[in-house]
Amino acid sequence: MLASFACDPSTSRGRLYPEEESAHRSCFQRDRDRIIHSSAFRRLKHKTQVFIEHEGDYFRTRLTHSIEVAQVARTMANTLGLNQELAEAIALAHDLGHTPFGHTGEDAMHDLMAPYGGFDHNAQALRIVTSLERHYAEWDGLNLTWETLEGIAKHNGPVTGDLPYALRDYDAQHDLELYTYASAEAQVAALSDDIAYNNHDLHDGLRAELFSTDELAEMPILKECFAEVDKRYPDLNYYRRRHEALRRFFGVLVTDVLAVTQRNLAALDPQSPHDIRMAGRQIVAFSDPLWQDLKIIRQFLFTRMYRAPSVVVMREKVTQVVRELFPYYMAQPDQLPKQWRKDVAEVESEVALARIVADYIAGMTDRFALQEHRRIFDIDVVEGLMTAQDISK
Repeated sequence: MLASFACDPSTSRGRLYPEEESAHRSCFQRDRDRIIHSSAFRRLKHKTQVFIEHEGDYFRTRLTHSIEVAQVARTMANTLGLNQELAEAIALAHDLGHTPFGHTGEDAMHDLMAPYGGFDHNAQALRIVTSLERHYAEWDGLNLTWETLEGIAKHNGPVTGDLPYALRDYDAQHDLELYTYASAEAQVAALSDDIAYNNHDLHDGLRAELFSTDELAEMPILKECFAEVDKRYPDLNYYRRRHEALRRFFGVLVTDVLAVTQRNLAALDPQSPHDIRMAGRQIVAFSDPLWQDLKIIRQFLFTRMYRAPSVVVMREKVTQVVRELFPYYMAQPDQLPKQWRKDVAEVESEVALARIVADYIAGMTDRFALQEHRRIFDIDVVEGLMTAQDISK
């Protein structure tokens, strides 16, 4: 049973290109399935979360991260009476627009695209699902429902001011009401992203030996989680102990969001998804005390993991890859693959060419970007680099 403020597939605002409904799946289920079967989703397997692919098989990638986000989103959506398929679809699609090499690649791409309208991974995700996926006979993109597109575009809140061109161009033909908050399902997907990466980045940082279990056991929230494990399992071995503590940490975050959101919903008493969108604030949220504690953990991760020496060295190297590929293709667009050269033949400005080049490079996996850079420049930027474990020892 869906809550009154949940997005009901029977009352969806529909798709840009009308099509017959499925006899077996709701419109939001079809959205989810189209995302899973998209080329961009498959490429997430070889795109960076924090560590570049060659650094280890056990670290999270954008694909495993997206699956973990979707799992949290389904759990919370179900508890809150929301549409699970819509929350899952938005969660699975939220990182489709990431460049190779994660936020490092995005920073480099944003600088390169500054003269041409900038680059934003959320906007690029929308561009992918509305234009760049070209498999269907009757339209470009995946022709997702309005609700899924809205969630991709503004799951982090209203989008105001100077819009990224990918958002501006699409919104001009299919109004996503960017000035409002998103549905409760989209807000759930956004908080699920925060929960998933804060949890799994602690796992990956421990595996990379960038910090110790003892250090985590002194952090806010985590201190209580370790104490509970030690009390219940006093002789637990090192690996099981930290796993048990981190799974409790995961549960604390989910439980906190659910409790706060249920209080917010009771106070607002929304009768429709529109009431959620017009509430003037995020309804799905962490409590203030937990958010303050979580900021301490996030700062710890920033210092000890995201800016660890090994990660910084790799960031510099892969930034070189993106910075050198972009001007190369701008100067020699005939070196783009055949299907991309068809688009180049139709461009009438340098801005249009730059956006094609950005689309192409942003779609690359880490592996392919490194291979292309090596092929073109005869340089292996990661050869001989130490891994995170090497540098930390």
